[in-house]
Amino acid sequence: MTDNWTFVCPTSQLLPGEQTVVWEGDTPILVINWDGEFYALEDLCSHEEFELSAGKFNPETGTIECVLHGAQFDLRDGNPTCPPAYEPVRKFPVRTDETGVWVQVVQ
Repeated sequence: MTDNWTFVCPTSQLLPGEQTVVWEGDTPILVINWDGEFYALEDLCSHEEFELSAGKFNPETGTIECVLHGAQFDLRDGNPTCPPAYEPVRKFPVRTDETGVWVQVVQ
């Protein structure tokens, strides 16, 4: 199935707490396994356009922190949870099937 879906990896290669980045065109997408649920955000802080994948994922709160200035984003919706970021990051649909994890890139 292709319909704008991009293959990320087999589910066995992205264990709980792990993350990976895939590219769809010029768009870097951060995919994180949070306790067996997969989430995908654009790998770009909305505050300073820095890679979120370089930051720390907090499995207790479900947030990823940008290492540049400490902005944090909720994996569930991409919304910032603290300053200095005030704009959300793009969130992408994720699905899993027998082949693995997929993200849907909608322009």
